[in-house]
Amino acid sequence: MNQKRYQGYLIDLDGTLYRGIEVIPGAVHFMKRLVEQNIPYLYLTNNSSRLPEQVAKHLRGFGLPATPEQVYTSALATAQYVQKNYPGSKVLVVGEEGLRHALIEVGMTVTDHEPDVVVAGIDRSFDYEKLKRASLAIQDGATYIATNVDRVLPTEEGYLPGSGTINIAISHASDTKPIVIGKPETIILQYAMDLLHTKPDETLIVGDNLETDILTGVRGGVDTLMVTTGVHSRQDVEKYNITPTFVVDYLDKWEI
Repeated sequence: MNQKRYQGYLIDLDGTLYRGIEVIPGAVHFMKRLVEQNIPYLYLTNNSSRLPEQVAKHLRGFGLPATPEQVYTSALATAQYVQKNYPGSKVLVVGEEGLRHALIEVGMTVTDHEPDVVVAGIDRSFDYEKLKRASLAIQDGATYIATNVDRVLPTEEGYLPGSGTINIAISHASDTKPIVIGKPETIILQYAMDLLHTKPDETLIVGDNLETDILTGVRGGVDTLMVTTGVHSRQDVEKYNITPTFVVDYLDKWEI
């Protein structure tokens, strides 16, 4: 199927490598082949709640080769964007440990008092008070940034409200659209390729979701490999009018 050798892989997690508490067949073999052939890769996730060390530990629990340096989250990309465009800013955070830590690590001051920037991601303790503070800060002129706008999160319980649901509330209350960093936007893609030291035509995005993973590649001019073990099927390709470069049913079918 594949006649091209890619110099770097950007790989989604849930639905691509594992589902809930189970590793997807072929995923470990696929990752080990990348390691054996010395092909650089990053695990690219819109999940802003966890630290890279936590994500890497979770992946190793499935037998997948992972170090914190190989994990790139929407929280890290958001922190990088804020550092680059709003250095020294005071930031109001609607989010969890992964997002707060990423912003503090790049020198931002996390505060509720007169913030320059409001950053919002998944926050499982989100309530009216947080919505009010974020909305008022944005109305007072703070720049509004969303880590990602995934509407739901797949879990063992079912599909739970995601960062996108929270950001819809903030956006509606403040009458402001956010700058979005994560997939399917190309900001996170460019930062990830910079880390891999690859160009768009040397990079492959691997994922299960047409609306995030695959659309990121389409928008960024990067080839995509869709695996049908997660959100979307082959039949969905025509329905969504988003076309991956390649489609496989399991990752061990892919010729690296």
